[in-house]
Amino acid sequence: MDFGRLPDLRYVDFRLPPDHPETARVLARARAAQPTPAGLHVGCPIWTNKEWLGTYFPAGIKEPDYLHYYAQQFNSIELNTTHYRIPDAATVRRWREAVGPGFKFCPKLPRSISHERELFQADDLVVPMARAFESLEDNLGWAFLQLPPHFGPEHLPRLERFLLDFPEAVPLAVELRHPRWFADRGLADAVFATFEALNKTLVITDVAGRRDVLAMRLTTPVAFIRFNGHGLHSTDYQRADAWAERLAAWVAQGVHDIYFFIHQKDVRHAPILATYFLEKMRALTGIAVPPPFVIPQPVQGNLFDF
Repeated sequence: MDFGRLPDLRYVDFRLPPDHPETARVLARARAAQPTPAGLHVGCPIWTNKEWLGTYFPAGIKEPDYLHYYAQQFNSIELNTTHYRIPDAATVRRWREAVGPGFKFCPKLPRSISHERELFQADDLVVPMARAFESLEDNLGWAFLQLPPHFGPEHLPRLERFLLDFPEAVPLAVELRHPRWFADRGLADAVFATFEALNKTLVITDVAGRRDVLAMRLTTPVAFIRFNGHGLHSTDYQRADAWAERLAAWVAQGVHDIYFFIHQKDVRHAPILATYFLEKMRALTGIAVPPPFVIPQPVQGNLFDF
């Protein structure tokens, strides 16, 4: 995720803002129906991480086996491959067969819908996309609409129409990127209220160069966080601490599900930070999600073994 990435972190205030005033109300209303415990789903953007061969993946496995072993390390994925093509039925079936029953896919909407047509006259694409996503069955988490950086508030009527018409069977989270969505508090609150009314989750992105997108507004009882790390810099751990504390507070208030996706330029760093974050969450909430682990590799014998 290059959006908002900065080469120099010295002047970045990484503190999380206070909760939006409406977040407590959303959680209070959801508390009566709160599952016990809240769901915690942690993952990465892709599973084809060749850099994990010999550590988090067995050495020598082929790409078709990557998802199976990824699902042993994480219980969710921000599925970027769907941003580039709508999967066919056979592909979706292979995905389901490769993972366990508790695993959640969060497929990104195709760029043909979000970036090329910019949500305009896209029904012919939304229908097959929704059919494919629904085929994930119990492995479907929240689909993810990432609006392009140039898609601003002047397109709000188009966004509202798209969300109104979006298939209800596919839960949808939305990431706003244009700065003007957040510059006007009144506009932002109106958009957030629309998301809440339509049961769409606002994506919260934690990235160095765009602290404005940290609205800390839950529009559903689901927290969908995209965390952009910086190579296990000390601020990564400080931010993981802050998020664990904030999410623990939301769990206490009634949040139903948490999706926490870790982006690192070097994918070898993601499992390390995930392990740290999951241990913090376990200590603060009691929610235990198995952390990533290094797979023992077979040791080859030598000529002098007898």
